[in-house]
Amino acid sequence: VQLQASGGGLVQAGGSLRLCCAASGRAFSRYPVGWFRQAPGKDRDFVAGISWSGSYINYADSVKGRFTISKDNANNTVWLQMNSLKPEDTAVYYCAVKGPRYSEIKYSPHEYDYWGQGTLVTVSS
Repeated sequence: VQLQASGGGLVQAGGSLRLCCAASGRAFSRYPVGWFRQAPGKDRDFVAGISWSGSYINYADSVKGRFTISKDNANNTVWLQMNSLKPEDTAVYYCAVKGPRYSEIKYSPHEYDYWGQGTLVTVSS
């Protein structure tokens, strides 16, 4: 599975960005997908996850009500809509796919098998 994340950039606090994760093959219709982020000097943290069916979605408490994860299986794409951005959202954002097929969303990055290259989000105050 190959993943490519895009959509990052520089935005002012209160602004919005939409991140995209594109996958090769039909990965998103068979595997749960997570978005993670890593700020300089910090651990890689779970942001949002969506199940292979799209029926289950989870968010980190820090982004609930501001971020929305969604997927388009037909186009092998997962989106992360980020609204009301804060300076503390600044990080490199990664999408990841977790095996095996039809498994549950997990919160630890160690549970995920395939990773995109990351896209930098910078929120200025």
